[in-house]
Amino acid sequence: MSFLTALRQYASKADPSSLPTSVLFTHTANSLTIFDAFPKATFHFLVLPRARPPLTVFELASLRTLLKGDKQRARQTIQALAEDAKQVRAMIEEEMVSRYGFKWEVWMGFHAVPSMEHLHLHVISSDLCSPSLKTKKHYNSFHPKLGFFLSLDDVLSWFDADPTFYSTMSVLKPTQYEPLLKETLSCWRCGRDFKNMPTLKAHLQEEWDKEAEREKTKAANKKRKHGSENSADSNSERDEHAPKRLQTGRPAPADSEEID
Repeated sequence: MSFLTALRQYASKADPSSLPTSVLFTHTANSLTIFDAFPKATFHFLVLPRARPPLTVFELASLRTLLKGDKQRARQTIQALAEDAKQVRAMIEEEMVSRYGFKWEVWMGFHAVPSMEHLHLHVISSDLCSPSLKTKKHYNSFHPKLGFFLSLDDVLSWFDADPTFYSTMSVLKPTQYEPLLKETLSCWRCGRDFKNMPTLKAHLQEEWDKEAEREKTKAANKKRKHGSENSADSNSERDEHAPKRLQTGRPAPADSEEID
């Protein structure tokens, strides 16, 4: 199987469940989600539309080829991907909480100029901490503010924009986007520039470690507060059934003082 067409082969499977568990994460009637073979973050998946009529493998070759075809069909295809991707994101967030005790941002988007054939939506955690993130091209292709990584929400917004804007954006000229991969390395969080990947990666790890510490502290404080509120609620419930002297702090009238 050719590396460039591997995704097309997966998407053309009549039964995605026949794929190895090391490849397939989940699938629906409209899409299949696979593990990225070279994840660029702690969590990184690809959501692929299944190659079934009326869609053709040629129409689904890339975002560019899809947008060049029928506009309504393109919209429906991307909306279906979005729905399935949201489910994948929810599963990622659940795993984040289970494994790390908190959840952080998950991005969903397309590369303007993909490196493999067949349309695929990246669902990737924002830490960008991974041994497979090795080059400037790798990093800049996911930088959320650079422009090469097209967020899912932005692409969906094109369909509701002025037709001229849609036509302009859907061209996706490689000559317009590929130079972005050569831009200066800069932290997507703080904007600081770096001369090489090792120093950037060390910084990204530090940034994520700080985020993890903040979120874990917030979670611990919330847990303590919640426990305190539960304790107060429990005490209040007991008070409702306690003698009045324990509610008011004053002695209740003696029976002998009550008027018949």
